[in-house]
Amino acid sequence: MPSHLSRRNVLLAGAAAGSALALSAAPAHAHGRPRRPFGCYGSPSARLTSTTLYVHPRGAGDFTGLQAAVDAATGTGRTLVIAPGVYRETVSVPADRTGMTWIGASEDPRDVVVVFDNAAGTPKPDGSGTYGTSGSATTTLRPDGFTARRITFANDWLRADHPGVSGTQAVAVKVMGDRSAFFDCRFLGHQDTLYADSASLDTVARQYFARCYAEGDVDFVFGRATAVFEDCDFRTLIRPDLTSAPFGFVFAPSTAVANPRGFLVTRSRISSEAPDGFYKLARPWVPSSDPTARPMLTVRDTHLGAGIDAVAPYTNMASGHPWQDQRFAEYRNTGPGAVVTVPANRPQLTPAQAAAHTRQAWLGDWRPQA
Repeated sequence: MPSHLSRRNVLLAGAAAGSALALSAAPAHAHGRPRRPFGCYGSPSARLTSTTLYVHPRGAGDFTGLQAAVDAATGTGRTLVIAPGVYRETVSVPADRTGMTWIGASEDPRDVVVVFDNAAGTPKPDGSGTYGTSGSATTTLRPDGFTARRITFANDWLRADHPGVSGTQAVAVKVMGDRSAFFDCRFLGHQDTLYADSASLDTVARQYFARCYAEGDVDFVFGRATAVFEDCDFRTLIRPDLTSAPFGFVFAPSTAVANPRGFLVTRSRISSEAPDGFYKLARPWVPSSDPTARPMLTVRDTHLGAGIDAVAPYTNMASGHPWQDQRFAEYRNTGPGAVVTVPANRPQLTPAQAAAHTRQAWLGDWRPQA
């Protein structure tokens, strides 16, 4: 089985290869033209639109880094076309950059990687304390109407490198805006990889993830957003620091009690590199900032691999908030992790109830453009 250290090398290998192709005299295509670093998306000398900016790690674009491009992309409706490469930086997108789109110029999301290695327990350089979970995020996305295509968002902080750090949450991306969409993206990390959140407790943030991949170990998809994961792949990782189950938990929703819709996982797949039954499907997160939260998760029409504990797929995060009191449900799942052996541990929707647990119901009048 791959180790956590080798995983970091795998993470960067795809992007490095893509960057090399973009920077070298690449072989001619069938039409006799060399490969361009921005593919079919224009260039600084031939912009698709006046609101398009180009990012290239070696200077062939308008900017060599993402944060610099974001800082320059004031206003609404700006597009960043990102050339293959590894962008080792933290990126924070302000709320006023509404309607922003990031496009990975390669056809493969492994070629465009945004990565850093802060954790919740990492000390800040100014000595003012540690970053905390939210502050650990490699990428923080605040605006409404954000779209990303074919990009890898990663946090490669490793427990093995920091044995004395107790704050091991290390977020790859924190998404806060309404109408945030991700197509063919990857989210890589270990604990708290993908933070699907909202701007405030009383704000509903609809988010859509299509054909995406997320991996991790502890609560690696979490938050209070109204989020749909459709045709996505989730993979649970080995834990060299542990010898017994559970290694971790896939989902940890923290849905506000007034919000009728939390996480919806549909037509997806959950696989594992860990031993059979070593992962829980979910546990409810009731944060101290919202003690009345009533987490919601529906997993339907999804293949649950053998890594999921079929006998007891749910567990508690805190004894005062048992998972049975939350809004967890399944419908028509398949695979060894979906076998119902203890019905009380596997709440199932009826066909009539399932008719209301759909992408259309979750997203309302918003129709993300595929």
